[in-house]
Amino acid sequence: MSDILENAEANLSPRMRNLVSLLWSEWKDLEQQIVGMNQEIEQIASSDPSCQRLRQIPGIDPLVATAIVAAIGNGAAFHKGREFSSWLGLVPRQHSTGGKARLFGISKRGNRYLRKLLVHGARSAVLRVKRERSPFGPWLDTLEARAPIKVVVTAAASKLARIAWVVLSSGQDYRAAVNSVAA
Repeated sequence: MSDILENAEANLSPRMRNLVSLLWSEWKDLEQQIVGMNQEIEQIASSDPSCQRLRQIPGIDPLVATAIVAAIGNGAAFHKGREFSSWLGLVPRQHSTGGKARLFGISKRGNRYLRKLLVHGARSAVLRVKRERSPFGPWLDTLEARAPIKVVVTAAASKLARIAWVVLSSGQDYRAAVNSVAA
């Protein structure tokens, strides 16, 4: 950008050169603000014990950890992890009648921002996790064999939400299961 602004042969009028220069300085200021806010979130996440425990879960970074802690605190508002996942809108809508249960797509109710963060974290975990070394590996493999990738990512997000609730409500560190049972 500096080459364009300093090049006299760029056929830019002085007015246009000033406008581009102003926009470029705003861009750099925004980037500095983003870096500063990311450092602040990182500091908050590293100083809070709940966030530290959540960050041990694959797919949960400092931003997701601080958002979960800010949204539910210690998780006491929910009796079980499925309630938290349902509150986020990560479980299928259900219509049951006559003893026959029908499941539809996810409900998408609840905290839209937190759901989006968990889905992005789950997408990262699904695509990047070393399947042979991860407790999620066999579960993800069996689910991928029978469902599209978006369904797998959403199911992984629901699983992350449930695990996060257990970690927060129990106050214990995340412990990966030795043998994961296929869902």
